[in-house]
Amino acid sequence: MPTIALAGNPNCGKTTLFNALTGSNQFTGNWPGVTVEKKEGRLIRAPEITLLDLPGVYSLSPFSPEEHITREALLHGRRPDAILNLVDGSNLERNLCLTLQLLELGLPVLVAVNFLDVLRKRGDALDLAALSAALGCPVVAVSALRGERVAALAAALPGLPRQAPAMPARCFSRETEAVLRGVEAQLPPNIHLRRFYAVKLLEGDPLVLQALAGRGDISIRLEDGDARIAGERYDHIERIRARCLRRGGRKLPGAWIDSVLLNRWLALPIFALLMFLVYYISVSTLGKWLSDFVGEGIFGGGVSAFGVTLPGLPALFAALLERWRVSAWMQSMVLEGLLGGMGTLLGFVPQMTLLYLCLAFLEGCGYLSRIAFVLDRLFRRFGLSGRAFLPMLLATGCGVPGILAARTIENERERRISIITCTFLPCSAKLPLVALLAGALFRGAWWVAPSAYLCGMGAILFSAFLLRRLKIFPQGGAPFVMELPPYQMPLARNLWRSVRERTASFLKKAGTVILLSALLVWFLANVKWEGGFRAAAGLSEGLLADLGRRVAPFFAPLGFGNWEAAVATFTGWIAKENIVTALGVLYGGESSLAAAFSPAAGYAFLVFNLLCSPCVAAMSAIRREMASRRWTLFALAWQTGFAYLAALLVWQIGSRL
Repeated sequence: MPTIALAGNPNCGKTTLFNALTGSNQFTGNWPGVTVEKKEGRLIRAPEITLLDLPGVYSLSPFSPEEHITREALLHGRRPDAILNLVDGSNLERNLCLTLQLLELGLPVLVAVNFLDVLRKRGDALDLAALSAALGCPVVAVSALRGERVAALAAALPGLPRQAPAMPARCFSRETEAVLRGVEAQLPPNIHLRRFYAVKLLEGDPLVLQALAGRGDISIRLEDGDARIAGERYDHIERIRARCLRRGGRKLPGAWIDSVLLNRWLALPIFALLMFLVYYISVSTLGKWLSDFVGEGIFGGGVSAFGVTLPGLPALFAALLERWRVSAWMQSMVLEGLLGGMGTLLGFVPQMTLLYLCLAFLEGCGYLSRIAFVLDRLFRRFGLSGRAFLPMLLATGCGVPGILAARTIENERERRISIITCTFLPCSAKLPLVALLAGALFRGAWWVAPSAYLCGMGAILFSAFLLRRLKIFPQGGAPFVMELPPYQMPLARNLWRSVRERTASFLKKAGTVILLSALLVWFLANVKWEGGFRAAAGLSEGLLADLGRRVAPFFAPLGFGNWEAAVATFTGWIAKENIVTALGVLYGGESSLAAAFSPAAGYAFLVFNLLCSPCVAAMSAIRREMASRRWTLFALAWQTGFAYLAALLVWQIGSRL
């Protein structure tokens, strides 16, 4: 089955184009031997062809682990049959550097120049025929976001693997070309990509030097080869740009926005205000109203409208089970275990959906990419850089992709610190707990959700400040370079796709792991062991209560030393959603929860569960990314210990106010 690799710089629109070309024919998995998730899809117009979405890179001389992945996929193993290179037309000079390296791989290449709509708004004129002649491969122009000319690109892809390899024009000086020919002649006979390896040898590429070690001496006579190669390559790119692109000189609508949003003094207050509005809308106002409708209406006492009251699911199921003469214990399992636990959790789906929508909008319009630059100055005071923002941002959805995203960080110290700390931010699995405690203990106060995220951010920065001083972490730093996408209005279909995928992922998890956990919690809470399982007289007599009492003293200094809170906390180490599920089974409703926790104890409970070691899936990701049992244990110990001290501080101060 032919495979086409989709390659390009970060933020060039690869994901948008990939979604447009493959639609719903997508599947994910892990790269062989590593844990970076790869995305593949079948072309809509040619299902027999697989499109492989490679991690975004600036060069084939890798520094970050993800750049290693892209290079290995293109050079070794089962190489793709062709390359679709997506280029940001609004920054042609920067993107063509990768294009010239891809053309050296001996594969058919099709260059797609993206952001055609942006070029048109700026009044730029791009000569596609001249660009194609200069690069030695076919070139098309598209707007992946608007879907413009994507159909023409899709029609050209099926024939791409059958085309001849790209034949790029030589881009180096005569002297450099003579040296390259001499190096090619000295390479071992089994080296097929001779041009590519010769260029990398002149650049001093450590991977190529390592691969050719012990295979004969290769004489290289070129002073400052890496600087020479880079300089002549960019000179060639500038000649291509001058020949193919005529600048219109018009500024993009809204280009002045950066002068405000990235202002030295206004950037952070504006970011804080926007985040407050996001969580105020999604958690405290509209989101809370919708969640109350689901949790208290559909999964509660029913829904009333226009003088008509429709019973909730518990009443409907209770009547149905009575009619079927189902046994009392089965009724209890369905009503208290299934609907009680799952209903409490699913009631918060509207809040999460609204949060996903707001974040998808900010991401689609180009604002979230700029926050990395806004936060870089602040982060560097604590030993991080703006690169750490991407793992943090992804961790607000799920800790696992946040941990994996740390692979894009080149500096080893910063990468390890990001892996250890990014799960401090509340993920979507923790959001129901934030909303539940805000409604039960703080009367739905607007400040609870933002304070949870501020608490997580503060924990990240303070931890980074402490960890960077430990000698076990490698020292040194790296400059922060990142492409900023143009501002644009997100399309409704892209927002819908993003929200649908994230919500469906949560519901899938709720229908499997969390459902089984809810039933297990109900079972252990309602049985006891007396030479065999026996029905318990009450929840306080069950196995779960007995287990909870054994570990509750550990949490007593934090203000929540009752067995129910201890049990809920331990179920959260399987999946954080289980905390709300367990509280729903054990307490039954917000009124019982409010009676069991004081505000100070409830907030300490929230802080501990926000900051302590994450769920099993995230722990597994930490283990694979750290590639060390010692580092993994250190990460989990740091997270749990930091959470314990933070919750202790909250309880000791809050209980005295």
